[in-house]
Amino acid sequence: MKNIKDIRPSGSVKNLIRQLGTTGFQATNLSNAVDLIDEMKNGGDTVFLTFTANMMASGLRGIFTKFIESGLVDAVITTGGSIDHDIIRSYKTYTLGGFNADDVALHKRGINRIGNILVPTNRYVFLEKKMRTYFTEVYKKKKVFTPSQLCDFIGSKLPRNSFLNACHRMEVPVFSPGIVDSAVGMHLYFFRQEHRDFILDTAGDLSMLADLVFEAEKTAGIIVGGGISKHHLIGANLLRGGLDRAVYITTSHEFDGSLSGAQPKEAKSWGKIRERGETVTVHGEATIVLPLIASAVL
Repeated sequence: MKNIKDIRPSGSVKNLIRQLGTTGFQATNLSNAVDLIDEMKNGGDTVFLTFTANMMASGLRGIFTKFIESGLVDAVITTGGSIDHDIIRSYKTYTLGGFNADDVALHKRGINRIGNILVPTNRYVFLEKKMRTYFTEVYKKKKVFTPSQLCDFIGSKLPRNSFLNACHRMEVPVFSPGIVDSAVGMHLYFFRQEHRDFILDTAGDLSMLADLVFEAEKTAGIIVGGGISKHHLIGANLLRGGLDRAVYITTSHEFDGSLSGAQPKEAKSWGKIRERGETVTVHGEATIVLPLIASAVL
């Protein structure tokens, strides 16, 4: 049993995280999450990072990129919109707005809102031109490709400050099972109107994902948010008896039965996390929680 201790402000993030361990509430969970990620890193686990596209639109893009470059992460699972945002933000900027903005006025000005992040429509015009170029180059090389192969190819074309380029350089596969639900998917549809033999084989990535899962001595997940990214990971681990370690960072709740709000204990009922698997859930918004974790872990 540990006693609750008062926080003594310090200039060291690592020291602050240690103090959070005896603070109580979500502060203790945050400290425990750092400890568990350290165990993943030092225990030789095959570590999967999952997140959703809204986070790539934010400054968390830099955290995700640093995770890759540090060698912490072995594979990524994310949504198609993450690819959209990484390509655009490699060349163009997004700006800060407000949650209470006049959305009709924004629409008339050609500006789209993601929470308090503003994305001009012309950014997607830029993306369309980029995707046309990428698809044309890929088409010359092969007619059938998987999402991970597309992400690796795009990463090879992007500047070094991009997330996908870091994944390409570090040979970290990026799986995106719902990639067609994105601007990239829309432009694939447009391209296929003229190239019907150009096929995106989403099921083709399952073999690579399965190999990573089954060949691993231990598997671990840093699961930021929920949705298809979260489930694709825990579902893939079902046939090996579940993840050995998992850190959940979420603002969702379990009372509606949603996958995004489901707690690790529920995943254990399915065998998606091992019965004795080590887990920590941090109930908090990722743009606050993840920079603290990254600063301590890295």
